[in-house]
Amino acid sequence: MDKRDLSALFRERLKILLQRSSLNQSAFAAKVGLDRSALSQLMSGATTRLPRAETLLNIAAEHKVSLDWLMGLSQDEGATGELRVNMEMEEGLGGNDRALLARWHAEAAGTKIRYVPAGMPDLLRTEALIAYESSRTHRNSEIQIDETLSRLDYNRRPETDMEVCMPRHTLEIFARGMGMWTDFPAPERKAQLAHMARLLDDLYPSFRLFLYDGLERYSIPYTVFGSIRAAIYVGDMYLVLNATEPVRTLTRHFDTLIRSAQVHAHEAAGFARSLHDQLA
Repeated sequence: MDKRDLSALFRERLKILLQRSSLNQSAFAAKVGLDRSALSQLMSGATTRLPRAETLLNIAAEHKVSLDWLMGLSQDEGATGELRVNMEMEEGLGGNDRALLARWHAEAAGTKIRYVPAGMPDLLRTEALIAYESSRTHRNSEIQIDETLSRLDYNRRPETDMEVCMPRHTLEIFARGMGMWTDFPAPERKAQLAHMARLLDDLYPSFRLFLYDGLERYSIPYTVFGSIRAAIYVGDMYLVLNATEPVRTLTRHFDTLIRSAQVHAHEAAGFARSLHDQLA
């Protein structure tokens, strides 16, 4: 791991411990045998140097966390963090996906969420589109609508920072009524595009949609919750990655999609409106 990345992860964990301790910086530093000025430098990011091994061990022991967690090498705080399962399967049936996603979003509050949807982004869908898609997937449309409203509330919080990246042709296919949307009426498609454009304007810049060329790039649907975890959508299940390095790998993949975007976030609402205007 790059030294700067390691330093940034350590600083993030150190801030968490300081906040939990309810101590001021002087008292916190004294308890772990660290000079206050050195602690200030570490907290500010003025240096990429890490404390001595003895000090790191003191911090971990004093606050009862694993050294791996403190150094950003594990997502588990416990002393047996290295034994944590790095990959899990979570079922999303019977509304369980709603509870899972709500928990994962809550745990990642204040960090950037990166999202590659399987189709139309959930929180941008109209009730008519939700009902149509639910009828095809045999899912409860009322639960889906409630979940969409909850997502909208989440994305309107001041601390929210979400980036969404999807193929441009997904919206173009939708506008033409092709693929899975063949039987979705043109007036409803037009209303969906207008609804999407309004929300993209309303939620920007805390919610940013990027569109890439699906012929040049490919991605499975997944969500990266800050540096905590990544969840890959595989139908009615999620493949959940908890280890730091796989999460960082998916983050880099997402950043590659962003760099190859043909429609950028400040243009996304206008693109949706252009598709809307092309419909009779």
